[in-house]
Amino acid sequence: MAMPGDPPNGTPEGAGGADDEFRSDEYRSVVFDEDFVRAARLQEFSAQERMGEHARAVRSRSIWSSGAGHPGSRSGSGGRAARQGRIIVLCITLALAGAVYMGLRNPYVPPAGNPAEAMSGTVVPLAPSEPVPGGRPADLYAHSPAAQYRIGAAGITFPGVRRTRHFSEEQVQTALTIAKDYLVQSSLDPDVLSGEASRPVRVLLDPDQLTQFDQSMLAPSGDGRHAVTGWLVRFDPATAVVADTRVRVSGVLAAAETAPNALEVTSDHTFVYAVRPATGQPVVADGASLFTVRRELRLRFDRDDLTARRAELVSAYVMAGPQACSADPAGGFRPLTAGAGPTTTGPAATDPYASGSPRRTSGLCGVLAPTADPRATPESTPKEGVSPAP
Repeated sequence: MAMPGDPPNGTPEGAGGADDEFRSDEYRSVVFDEDFVRAARLQEFSAQERMGEHARAVRSRSIWSSGAGHPGSRSGSGGRAARQGRIIVLCITLALAGAVYMGLRNPYVPPAGNPAEAMSGTVVPLAPSEPVPGGRPADLYAHSPAAQYRIGAAGITFPGVRRTRHFSEEQVQTALTIAKDYLVQSSLDPDVLSGEASRPVRVLLDPDQLTQFDQSMLAPSGDGRHAVTGWLVRFDPATAVVADTRVRVSGVLAAAETAPNALEVTSDHTFVYAVRPATGQPVVADGASLFTVRRELRLRFDRDDLTARRAELVSAYVMAGPQACSADPAGGFRPLTAGAGPTTTGPAATDPYASGSPRRTSGLCGVLAPTADPRATPESTPKEGVSPAP
């Protein structure tokens, strides 16, 4: 009896036993039906497709093809397997994409930055209690508390930098760097000190504060909001000029996170300038005197500020002397130069009935401690490492 799959004319001679040995009960149950063939990974090209030049005999079938759309195709186990494969791959892809997204996404979305608030400034003149000493700038520095201060930007040093809860170490470093840039431009730039320029400071401010800054430069006022000397150090060009550009500086910077979207840098620095009278007697080598400015600033930074490298000056508390209490320092400092005696005149009088904006710093005046004065004579020898001014 012929078995399924035997040749129509029977088994050729000499080929009988081998086929019987190959066939077993296990393979007798396998039926290569149409669904099995359609599910195969290899598919034979049609006769027309094989007629092309360099045509291959078979092609690999993708798991994405289910046989649908081809002539004579029908749904079966092969089509179901392909569809299941597509679904499994799609599920795996979506799961991986979701895992990557959740892993990279910051679980906290910081709020948008708030508009910068107006700068609040207080400027307190310090009146001398003794005559103002004069001399050569190097001698004055060498015999003053500023003898060990560094020169210029070298005196503005960074603290140890650590990340905060919502800001990286790099962002904290950026905030400190911008704060130092602001101090350098607003306290050490010769053109800013002389009143010839303000742009080096302006470009470092948040755009929301530019209107207030411009108003302060155009119409200085002691109203606590529009004092030039709250934003920067400026000497009244009619009173005094800088005699030595090597300003002595000492102080500290500190950074802290005050909100999820805000870093705050506080600075407390003392700047010591050698100045001389702007007018009057001819300039002499020993006609300089020291003028000290203590600046305590609070600068705030949101993420936009860090990216744009700008700052929001929140507040400034400034003490400067020697200068007369009666002088209004809002537009620029008016140092009492060498030889000026102690002043006993109090701050300028304020009329509470006068219209307009009153001077909020009225009545604020301090006394410059005698220990702040240099005790130098023209014959004094400068300390080693300090060279006299040219």
